[in-house]
Amino acid sequence: MAVSLIPINASATVNLPTANAKVLAQAVNTQPLNPRIKVGINQRFGRQSTDKLTIQALPGDQLTLQFTTGKALETLTTDKVEFAITPTPLKKPRWQERVVLSVHRSFETAETKANEFKALGIPVEIAQPKQWQVWAKRDQYPTAADRILLIDTLKQQGYKNVFLHRRRLHKKPQLSFVTNGYQYKRSIVSITSKKQQFQIGEELHYGSLRFQPNTYGTYTLVNKVPTETYLRGVVPYEIGFNAPTTAIEAQTIIARTYALRNLRRFKIDGYELCADTQCQVYKGIAKTDPIVDRAIKATTGQVLTHNNELVDALYSSTTGGVTAAFQEVWEGTPRPYLTAKIDALPQGIWDLNTRSLADESNLKAFINLKQGFNEASWRTFRWETETPMAKLNEFLRQFLRQTKHPLANFKTIQKLEIVERSHGGRVQKLQVTTDLGSLVLAKDDILRGFEAPNSLLFYVEPQYQTVQPKPSSPAEPAQSSPTASVQPAQSSSTAATDTKPRRVLKGYAFIGGGFGHGVGLSQTGSYHLSNQGWSATQILNFYYPGTQVEPLNDSIVFWQQPTILTVPSEVIPDELKPKIQPQSNRSNRLFSHKMPFLKSFQWIFDWLPFL
Repeated sequence: MAVSLIPINASATVNLPTANAKVLAQAVNTQPLNPRIKVGINQRFGRQSTDKLTIQALPGDQLTLQFTTGKALETLTTDKVEFAITPTPLKKPRWQERVVLSVHRSFETAETKANEFKALGIPVEIAQPKQWQVWAKRDQYPTAADRILLIDTLKQQGYKNVFLHRRRLHKKPQLSFVTNGYQYKRSIVSITSKKQQFQIGEELHYGSLRFQPNTYGTYTLVNKVPTETYLRGVVPYEIGFNAPTTAIEAQTIIARTYALRNLRRFKIDGYELCADTQCQVYKGIAKTDPIVDRAIKATTGQVLTHNNELVDALYSSTTGGVTAAFQEVWEGTPRPYLTAKIDALPQGIWDLNTRSLADESNLKAFINLKQGFNEASWRTFRWETETPMAKLNEFLRQFLRQTKHPLANFKTIQKLEIVERSHGGRVQKLQVTTDLGSLVLAKDDILRGFEAPNSLLFYVEPQYQTVQPKPSSPAEPAQSSPTASVQPAQSSSTAATDTKPRRVLKGYAFIGGGFGHGVGLSQTGSYHLSNQGWSATQILNFYYPGTQVEPLNDSIVFWQQPTILTVPSEVIPDELKPKIQPQSNRSNRLFSHKMPFLKSFQWIFDWLPFL
């Protein structure tokens, strides 16, 4: 499926004063395309029963709230509204169940894994209850028997980490709000104002707002905001307020590109992007910066493309001196413009063609280089973290329990060993030996399993402590019992060994470089290039070779669904196929009798759209 840009239409002017509507309508054909995007600025409102949130209009303005009462659309105006949660007991407790096919640290790997299950003929959806998960599509496996059969069959096929998430619900959080002295209990509330600005705590947001239910039984406050305005709340928090001008311009172009390419991330919940590092940090327009605003204006509508498609505009804080190829960090199809390259000027400091960082000795020599790189002056360029065994055990145990791994109840790690590196030096496989057995963590899962490394560009060194023998006590006659057997006397060699100090593994040192995944642009590296006089386009061409900066237009493809190679039907066991096919006439009730979570939000949005 290809998603192409749709120009702003007349509906975008519905909230504007009449005098301005005509002006904007005339400007649509001359201004760069500026689609509005839906950002979840409070994703899990109601996780705590004490959650509260106040939304205020600016001085001289009022809020307009719209919601339904019965079948009628009701409208209220106020200058302030306070939202809270009212726990509502269920008439009858019920089970919530979902089949979790896989768990991941990143959306990128989750999406790749989702496509693998699609190839088996299993309908899936991507969710983010905490970490990213791939679920068997809930309405395709509606009964407990369907779900158990799917799990059993997949495990027989070798998918050992598939599990059933199950919890019993006795009550549900109900969104409530108080305005003009009256309390309302509604699940969907749209909020607009003439100035299109809202004070939410310390943040100021532009556009329109809506509280709506999400897949996890809580609520999400969604901000629908024009892309160019969204960037005012993203760029300064991603690149920093003090970045040099062309670094800010480069960040603006890729932040715009990243946002428009990733609008599918929260499809399951009916919005498009989040406001944290799982997407891009977004804090509204309360603390905008004139320098950043000028950079946004100078690059208005500019995006980065490859073959007329928006690039996967990934970026991170610090690469550690070498950028990572896409496939070195996540599962999925390689991107030709996201490759491993030395992040330095001049580039002669290290030759990857003759000294591949897949070699352990080369990698250690590379990490020991601390000068000559674009990021050399930054604290995150090189780092070393010593982690005691107790902490390593704790991190790994927590990770394994999240994935229902059979080794989750191990007692202690006995050894860490890097068994595979990429050409660019990133750890691809880390073998972990425990008292219950061994497992191999791959790529991004290494960072899920251990918090010590700041990136996958690292090596490990075991840390030992010397344990002195306990002082021997004076020989005493053994306490005998009627059934005790006579033991042979201890040999002199064994006794001598027991009196020697012993080396005991106490933890590991993680020694490496970079902060974050290291794919694409280095934000700290772009500072250096900008200070060297490089333009935004030159910086982007350095980190994304083979790409083009061009104005956004309606011929550019936002994102192209990768081709999914379907497993031949005769290879797919019947048990893996959904028992219920999609039905267009299925009832559009908000809650299912069988599952207490939303089945589909799209009909709600068509019925009560953002105003």
